[in-house]
Amino acid sequence: MNRNESKNLKKRLKILNMSKWNKFGLAFLIFNTFINITSAKSDFAIYTYNSASIAKESISKKSFVANAVKRSGSAVVTIDTKREVMAPNNVLPPGLLIDPYLQRFFGFNDRQMPRSRIERGQGSGVIFSSDGLILTNAHVVSKSDEVTVGLSDGRRIKGEIVGEDTLTDLAVIKLLDDGPWPTAPLGDSSKLLVGDWAIAVGNPFGLENTVTLGIISNLNRNIRQLGIAGKRFNLIQTDAAINPGNSGGPLLNSEGEVIGINTLVRSGPGAGLGFAIPINRAQEIAKELIENGKVTHPVIGISLEQIKIASNSFENNNKVIIRYVVPGSPADLAGIKESDIIININKEIISTPSQVVSKINKNGINKLVEIRILRGKKQLNMSLKPIDIREI
Repeated sequence: MNRNESKNLKKRLKILNMSKWNKFGLAFLIFNTFINITSAKSDFAIYTYNSASIAKESISKKSFVANAVKRSGSAVVTIDTKREVMAPNNVLPPGLLIDPYLQRFFGFNDRQMPRSRIERGQGSGVIFSSDGLILTNAHVVSKSDEVTVGLSDGRRIKGEIVGEDTLTDLAVIKLLDDGPWPTAPLGDSSKLLVGDWAIAVGNPFGLENTVTLGIISNLNRNIRQLGIAGKRFNLIQTDAAINPGNSGGPLLNSEGEVIGINTLVRSGPGAGLGFAIPINRAQEIAKELIENGKVTHPVIGISLEQIKIASNSFENNNKVIIRYVVPGSPADLAGIKESDIIININKEIISTPSQVVSKINKNGINKLVEIRILRGKKQLNMSLKPIDIREI
């Protein structure tokens, strides 16, 4: 046996002597490898599951706007209006110049005759009833001779103005054709919170089916804070882009429900803020317009301002002071005076001017309303009947 064969034999014997341990080690190695592979597969499965969940959640976050618009988008319409306007004449009243005999008498030629021109306007609206009733802004259809409604499916239908209310800038139009009509579900604006999603849908600048996304940045924004007088409504404030032509279109929540009717956009300093009429108020106005063709606005004839008073007599130091009383109004006849502070109305505590307006609206006209005021250090009870604003 040579040297090389001897070395190989020793190596084989050594391997054989350790074979018992090798068998155990090999078995352990195989088992451990199996466990690692199984664990890896499990980890991979978990990772795959988590990735799928994350992807699904991500898709959900991205698509809620699409789902919301899908639910209500078909009910958003374009409103085109036309009205005939007489061109002004600076020489004589138009009524005189229309008469051809007077025209010849005064020697005016045809170019001096008053001529008519057609003014066109456009806005948005939303179908809220299967009867083909549309909510929009009053300023969209004001003084219109002809209204045409464009639907998302391409149809163009003649519309009739059921009623309009300039004080709340709301109007109702009826489609003059048989349905069926797509309708948008109405939400509850009393449940809104600052920070909720807001989706504006409309036709700004004639660009149909435009969708913008933002949040609700304020609730119950008094329109007087925007420098607009002679209107009676509080607004939802949003940073969702509302541009010319969006007026009358819906403001949606994340579920696709209508929570407001877009009406204003702030330009210049502070641009980027839009405003919508809460849908709960819009529904109240629409109901009156449908039933009566007009809306009653109860008033008592006072101008208000919110103040703070330092007193331990009241739970809430925010109060409303009367700055002006309209002569001959119900408030004046009842003895209410400037600088009186309103404590409560019909036994409900008052802390903001908008609450006063809301309570008077809720009370209605020709029905007694009880008002408790603070005059100096004395509290007084007043009873009076609100009247419609048109009677003042």
